[in-house]
Amino acid sequence: MSIAHVDELDAIEMPDGFVWHPVRRHFDIRAFGVNAYTALEVGGQIVEEHSESQLGHEEIYFVLRGRVRFTVGGDEHELGAGQLVFVRDPELRRGAVALDVDTVVLALGGRPGQPHTVSAWEAMFAAVPASRREDWAEAIHIHVEALEEQPEHPALLYNLACMEARGGRHLDALLHLQRAVELDPKWAEYAQKDSDFAAIRSEPGFPAA
Repeated sequence: MSIAHVDELDAIEMPDGFVWHPVRRHFDIRAFGVNAYTALEVGGQIVEEHSESQLGHEEIYFVLRGRVRFTVGGDEHELGAGQLVFVRDPELRRGAVALDVDTVVLALGGRPGQPHTVSAWEAMFAAVPASRREDWAEAIHIHVEALEEQPEHPALLYNLACMEARGGRHLDALLHLQRAVELDPKWAEYAQKDSDFAAIRSEPGFPAA
């Protein structure tokens, strides 16, 4: 058994302005996805605007403390501590802003009828602090660990290539980018505009859009 207070978890500020607290990663939970979120300020984003169309997840959000204004499929709902909102349809866009100081939202999700697989975005989120301080070795390590479980995940391969290109490991970056594009051609177009690949974009073998 493991016990932790939500305020003891890592707090990773994301580019969109919300703060991710990696519950699943902290406990190494394998059966389901679960994470906590806070906002930087009142009125700030606490749940990023997104859909689950790619992952096919059902999600439930639980307001641990404070008040939140959720927008689900264009409809707004104000929830307080102890209230939950369940989103069954993966296609519905959802997001939320904090209405009180120190608001916390817990999110749980998974794909019905299938064993849980750790989402690739977790490694990307976890690597944000290392990327900000340009610790490319640590950012690369986080992605390599994730790829040990999902070695053919195109998004993980693409983001690993980003970190390797920034860290001066140009051949590794090119090879991993090529593999990402083989698995999902859409990454070739993204790579053409991605500043992470500035150092290798002129290299032979760099994927064409």
